[in-house]
Amino acid sequence: MKRVYNFSAGPSMLPEAVLRRAADEMLDYKGSGQSVMEMSHRSKIYGGIIASAESLLREVMNIPDNYKVLFLQGGASSQFAMVPLNLMNKSHKADYVLTGQWATKAYKEAARYGEANVVASSKDKTFTYIPKLDPSAFTKDADYFHICMNNTIYGTVYHTLPQTGSVPLVADISSCVLSAPIDVSKFGLLYAGAQKNMGPAGLTVVIIREDLIGCAMEQTPTMFNYKTHADNGSMFNTPPCYAIYICGLVLDWLKNTVGGLTEMKKINEKKAGAIYNFLDNSKMFHGTVVPEDRSIMNIPFVTGSDDLNAKFIAEAEGQGFINLKGHRTVGGMRASIYNAMPVEGVEKLVGFMGKFEKANS
Repeated sequence: MKRVYNFSAGPSMLPEAVLRRAADEMLDYKGSGQSVMEMSHRSKIYGGIIASAESLLREVMNIPDNYKVLFLQGGASSQFAMVPLNLMNKSHKADYVLTGQWATKAYKEAARYGEANVVASSKDKTFTYIPKLDPSAFTKDADYFHICMNNTIYGTVYHTLPQTGSVPLVADISSCVLSAPIDVSKFGLLYAGAQKNMGPAGLTVVIIREDLIGCAMEQTPTMFNYKTHADNGSMFNTPPCYAIYICGLVLDWLKNTVGGLTEMKKINEKKAGAIYNFLDNSKMFHGTVVPEDRSIMNIPFVTGSDDLNAKFIAEAEGQGFINLKGHRTVGGMRASIYNAMPVEGVEKLVGFMGKFEKANS
């Protein structure tokens, strides 16, 4: 069986052990005589699956008891509207930091429902850095303060969180969730699309502090009200059943095979370090992000020549390194090295980069 090294920004690789276990259980889940894809979400057996997934997520992420875990649909993009509809309910103001395309889309959506204020932006340099924040520019009575924690397209990450005081901090953590420990208690709300580190596309996870639930705007659609889903255990409608099941398998792998998020972080830092070390010493390739804001999940890099970039991508694919083409707003290449990317895949990519540089210098 041939398996490629998939450096896609999402949907991304899944752990091979998870795929094998899912395959083994595809036709007959634990003697039930049916696939998880087929079973009723109201059945006792599926109730056990979703409860286990939530319990594992709480354990792996060390989620405090006063936070609800919601398994939703609509992608992280649906949260661009759900967050303001549910949280922009007192002063009707919110602060946003623009560090990329997704943060900008979230800001534009929020501006439809209230006063969305841009407190900082790194657009001036194509989002290649995390802007320094001036607390005096923060809206003191904001209903929340929004950031995109890790910027998938541009390869930047917050290493230091904004100090927002009593204003709830909201973060899109789609492309860094489960990659390292995170102190959930520092946030009012976290949200993530699952298709990078948690499972397949179709599942969106929201972790929300309980006191932020129940004050949605009057015009909020029933399905966009967090209370709807919190009160019904993510079962108000048919949830993305199979995606939640796979998420549970990924969490089991993280806990029992990897050894938790502290160990996962060490592995991810090793992978990222190998690529950054090569880029910093290469005469052909170079990264696009300022060193102090580099992501350990998404690494964009270029050669300085569109022709060389295209040649590298084509030859890399021929060697089994796929989906390395960078986003159109950055160009060049991007290696997304999420949790399931093995160290071996990164080491082989770096080896190929070295050979390519020698052959084309």
